[in-house]
Amino acid sequence: MLWIQEVPEGVIFKITVQPKASRNKIVGVQGDALKVRLTAPPVEGAANRLCVAFLAKSLGVRKSDVEIIQGQRSRAKKLLVRSASRDSVESLLKI
Repeated sequence: MLWIQEVPEGVIFKITVQPKASRNKIVGVQGDALKVRLTAPPVEGAANRLCVAFLAKSLGVRKSDVEIIQGQRSRAKKLLVRSASRDSVESLLKI
């Protein structure tokens, strides 16, 4: 079950990132986190920048609305997505 917390600014949820994948893809749920494969290597924040851009595009929000609030140097992260709802995040699982 995906962990999602609704806050006044939007929603916070957990993701697990697999860098250096063959293509960008939302895989599903791993534990309580959304598993995301990204093509960028985990070097100098490249994977974090791609993670923000990819999830913003997937959710239909601006990149500035997506913020990594925990785990900048880890595969396990928490994201804050402003102007998003629980339903929009859960819809990512249907892609």
